[in-house]
Amino acid sequence: MVMTSLVRPEAKILRTFRVRVMDKPGYLGKIATRLGELGANIGEIHIVAQGPDFLVRDITLYLDDEKHLQAVVEGFKTLSNASLEGVIDPVEQAHEGGKIGIKSKAPLTSIAEMGKIYTPGVAQICKLIQKDITTSRTYTCIGNSVAVVTNGTAVLGLGNIGAVAGMPVMEGKSVLYEQLVGISAIPILMDNTDVESVVATVKAIAPTFGAIHLEDIAAPECFEIERRLQEELSIPVLHDDQHATAVVVLAALMTITQRNGVDLTASKVGIIGLGAAGSGIAQLLLCYGVKQVLGTDIRENAMNRLASLGGMPVPLAQIMSDCDVVVATTGKPGLITPEMVRPGQVILALSNPDPEIKPEEAMKRGALFAADGRTINNALSFPGLFRGALRAHATHFTDAMKLAAAHAICGQTKMDNIVPSILDREVHESVSNAVAKAVYLGQN
Repeated sequence: MVMTSLVRPEAKILRTFRVRVMDKPGYLGKIATRLGELGANIGEIHIVAQGPDFLVRDITLYLDDEKHLQAVVEGFKTLSNASLEGVIDPVEQAHEGGKIGIKSKAPLTSIAEMGKIYTPGVAQICKLIQKDITTSRTYTCIGNSVAVVTNGTAVLGLGNIGAVAGMPVMEGKSVLYEQLVGISAIPILMDNTDVESVVATVKAIAPTFGAIHLEDIAAPECFEIERRLQEELSIPVLHDDQHATAVVVLAALMTITQRNGVDLTASKVGIIGLGAAGSGIAQLLLCYGVKQVLGTDIRENAMNRLASLGGMPVPLAQIMSDCDVVVATTGKPGLITPEMVRPGQVILALSNPDPEIKPEEAMKRGALFAADGRTINNALSFPGLFRGALRAHATHFTDAMKLAAAHAICGQTKMDNIVPSILDREVHESVSNAVAKAVYLGQN
């Protein structure tokens, strides 16, 4: 079965036009036609108000940039019997007041209820935990809580913007945890880049949580921070950018190669960019059984790290000429030119928001399959990885757990997709179960 690349709109900003228009047949069509002429990609349309002879509609538009927005606003003014009432930024609107908050699960409508959840009843539970600390998983939120820790040094697509500026991302992760697998995730912001300080701080707060999710921490510090915390804590620690990304990439490659009759383990796989994501992908591919993993990076220490994992450091040109599968995680748009693509290659250009090569360009040059970072999203794996680890009372993450997650994602991929929908709760439950099973098998 030959798969085609997934091409999506490349608009960078989202705006909602609030439009007043005559309530007669054909007027909405005229608006849509004009917006199309102006290069706006139309999303959802809702009626928000109605008068005797008019409607007020919210029209969601995907646009290139602020300059494009202004051009669309000016162009819209040429329409008769329609007026632009306002331009709304739905992204800012969704973030107002923050996206998360701590809420009580227990009712508090009487003194009797207060006596059970607080004093004097709470003393009974404190004494239980004092006698056996493992009961804290049963009688407190610890066993269902994850700390999402960042210092904001490597925020996806934005770079080193600082911990506070990275908070919207951490809140987003917390929303995904709660909505997809029912985990309470708390963002922890650290205004510090020193390895020793980050490790000491996480160790100090660790008793509050059942697991630690490291997020948007730059390489090479991220490798040492994760290693130290894994060794020094008795709860699971995972750097999402390395391992959750690797799990989804492996799942996608398993699907692509299986459907096209290719043996992934016998293929030459090239990794362009050996930062957190690239190194994690290389490590998991080697663990999966890929015999030849080549990699390139402009940093010597990154190349040395690949060699220590069992991969082969090589120049970029050799990856493009020799490898059957190419995975790019450089953050450098246009790094791969169409002329570099070899017919029959699988190319995953994962940098967001702009890939190393557009999938459609790679396909025109004869790639067997091409996709970008909008298709491969680590949110498919980290909720289930942590849910499974917490469910099985794991003390650390293992390669077996990550491989189990990749197999589960691949097994849930339907039709001609290369990965399932992020919002498919069945997928996350499948990943959770597979990860928990891997923990239990590892304990036997």
